[in-house]
Amino acid sequence: MFSLSIPSSHLRLLGGLLCAAFPGRTGATSVPLRGTDGNMREVPAALSLADAVRLALENNPALHAAGSRSEEIAGRAAQLGRHANPELELVAEEWPWQHGRGLADAKQTIGLTQPLLYPGKRSLDRQIGGAEVQAGRAEWAGRRVELIRDVKIAYARALAAGRAAEVAAQLADVAEATATVARRRVEAGAAAFQEQLRAEVQHEQARSALADRQTEATEVRRFLATLLGRPDLDETPLADRLAEAVDAAVLGAAGNGDPTVHPTLQVAQAGLDRADAAYRRARLEPMPDPTVGVNAGRLGATGEAIIGVRLSIPLPVADRGQGRQRAARAALNGATAELRAAQQNLQRDRAAAAQRYRAAGLQVARYRERTLPKAEEALRLVRAGFEQGKFGFTDLLDTQRTIADVRLAYLHQVLELNLAQAELESLNGGPPAAVDPAESGPLQPKE
Repeated sequence: MFSLSIPSSHLRLLGGLLCAAFPGRTGATSVPLRGTDGNMREVPAALSLADAVRLALENNPALHAAGSRSEEIAGRAAQLGRHANPELELVAEEWPWQHGRGLADAKQTIGLTQPLLYPGKRSLDRQIGGAEVQAGRAEWAGRRVELIRDVKIAYARALAAGRAAEVAAQLADVAEATATVARRRVEAGAAAFQEQLRAEVQHEQARSALADRQTEATEVRRFLATLLGRPDLDETPLADRLAEAVDAAVLGAAGNGDPTVHPTLQVAQAGLDRADAAYRRARLEPMPDPTVGVNAGRLGATGEAIIGVRLSIPLPVADRGQGRQRAARAALNGATAELRAAQQNLQRDRAAAAQRYRAAGLQVARYRERTLPKAEEALRLVRAGFEQGKFGFTDLLDTQRTIADVRLAYLHQVLELNLAQAELESLNGGPPAAVDPAESGPLQPKE
């Protein structure tokens, strides 16, 4: 009579497969490391989400580039509304060519001429420049919000990928132990050879799945390190854990937040302000910009001192700027429509993200409160029945596979919850106060 007892190592592996907790946060310290540029860089012993966001804001090259573009716009806008430089004139008139003393007999003057813009044009030029600056800063702020969202998503994916790799490793160990037990049963004549083959096939499948999970986890960690602008942190342990419940504060911010603070709306509003100022500027375009000048000199023949005043006014006869006004009016109408569309799109996206967040929270709760306990209880009963001879080896294999699938499905729902939260927070306009990243990066646009 063949009696079979489950090895204690096999039972410990099954217990590990049942573990539902994600890695908790540990105390983190950092050590300095010299980078390729020669500067000392902070290398945290464990990377929290707040640290990840801060490092991304400090080091992400795309955000730096967006800051430089914003500063470039501010520099160009500073030139708008400036007075034109005066022009120095040296004039020799009535110069005798064939007789007399030549230049000495000519009327010689020196003076300055200054073009003057029609009243109101320079003020509108400044308004146009100010609106462009606001749009540039809003675009930079939007890129910052997107970067924070991307870091949160990559961080959540890295946590989930690491946890999935752990589950796959546990499953591979269980499959190996199961194959060993099946081999012993066949050798003892208590089971058919096909039972051993099936167990070995499952072992090979588990090893292949583990390799895939490990590769995925490595790729996700590299992507996260790239977002941070710190490729050297691709193997740094992650300190935080995935959220497993809906945060009421995030939903409250989506429903009660100020709808005008989002960078997308700020960009659209700045575009509308610029279009409005440009339209009013185009309406003033036909008004003439005079040029005034004053000069002084002497008459060549007598040497008598003279002064002169000059005033020139262009006449708006052939060009009255109708085409520019038409184009500016169309641009103003388009900017008004774009702002309205941005408001509607943001409202729609917020509602959809909030619905996705709630749905993910319900799924996580359902798995945690109903599906997981049932799967764990099923495994406990089958394992106890197998030890007592009430269930066959096939039943144990199927149940082990089921608990692994349920655990991975629960992990998928938790990841969906965290992705939805990151998306909703970005639509609310920025990170929650709990993250508290550094507010100014090295290349933040200057005031």
